[in-house]
Amino acid sequence: MSDFNALHVIEALRSGVPSRAVGEYFSEARPALTRKLRERMAAVRETGHSDGMIITGRYGEGKTHLLNTAFNMAFEANMAVSFVSLGKETPVDKPWLLYRKLMAGTYLPNAGQPGFRARLEDISAGSSAAGDLLAYAARELETDKLYYLLYALLGTQDDEERNLFLADLEGDFVSGALIKRSYRRITGKSAKFNQTFSKSRHWMDYFAFVSHLFRLLGCEGWVILFDEAELVGRMGKRARAKSYREMQCFLHPSARMEKVFSLFALSSSFAEDVIDKKHEFDNVQSAFSDDPESLRAAQSTLQTMLNAPELAPLNKTETIGILRNIQDFHGRAYDWRPDVSPEAVYEATEAGGYLLRTKIRGAIEFFDQLYQYGQAGQTQIAALGRESFDEDDDTPGSDD
Repeated sequence: MSDFNALHVIEALRSGVPSRAVGEYFSEARPALTRKLRERMAAVRETGHSDGMIITGRYGEGKTHLLNTAFNMAFEANMAVSFVSLGKETPVDKPWLLYRKLMAGTYLPNAGQPGFRARLEDISAGSSAAGDLLAYAARELETDKLYYLLYALLGTQDDEERNLFLADLEGDFVSGALIKRSYRRITGKSAKFNQTFSKSRHWMDYFAFVSHLFRLLGCEGWVILFDEAELVGRMGKRARAKSYREMQCFLHPSARMEKVFSLFALSSSFAEDVIDKKHEFDNVQSAFSDDPESLRAAQSTLQTMLNAPELAPLNKTETIGILRNIQDFHGRAYDWRPDVSPEAVYEATEAGGYLLRTKIRGAIEFFDQLYQYGQAGQTQIAALGRESFDEDDDTPGSDD
């Protein structure tokens, strides 16, 4: 009988679609780097100090796969996980938009579906959890918007209001006027914000609040995984500079972020094709000539990119080990026994080039042929293309 889980893994590998299941079963190829990730996550949990890092790799060499491995590591450690691919819909230079996408891709430990709304709805007014969150929102954040919003959320009996307030915590921000009306109706008092909330200036309040919320819900921390960070290189000059500045908030988080570990996956060609060719150190100097703090943050991010550890191409022995796993999963997926040596599979996939992704897809094609016809020729998977860093137009829109 075929193994459905093995079939899911094979189909994920065949399509090239990132999969947590693949990350779970194919995590032994780069033991030094996976050990380093495990150690950094453990340090965040044990010390309470947030941390971040960048890993680089060539196109098709397994960066997304490594992020999925990190996802499984975090779950094993009882940490919440957010996974997002960067791009036009998830711009680092507009972190309030990034926050919304992150919340949509956030999983509490061992949850099959993303989201934390149901856990928030379980918190009732007057409970110790509600008191903790209200005290935190009143004392630890730059603005007190979240204090009044949380008070209104806990006290309202209006289902529509409640849904709007829950959506706000997921990144669909509501107006201060709605919060004030609800607060006044519940308490008979006026909500007096200490300052007007601006999503472009005060977005970190939400990240800090959610990191505290996850700890209150029993999580040992929060892991944020950013895939395809190289797409920053396709932004306009000003947007790139702002992206480097905001990335620093995750690479070297302030104390307001509680037990957060952030990991960016970046193409190893970014250093040459973007940082060098587009003169990024000069660009950030120009962009932040009157803002020394932003300049230091952007420069630090660029230097971290240059110094980031790289996923080295797997050697023959390591590649054969992965192909042996694929052979095992293919056999379990289709209930048969591939009678061929992993070394022979390696030779059959050589025509596809050096990329790990093409070797994996070539191996699956090889086993497909062997399964269907009893023999297999040379695989026809072509080498994959190289990423482009041609600039897109800056996305228009107001910061507030």
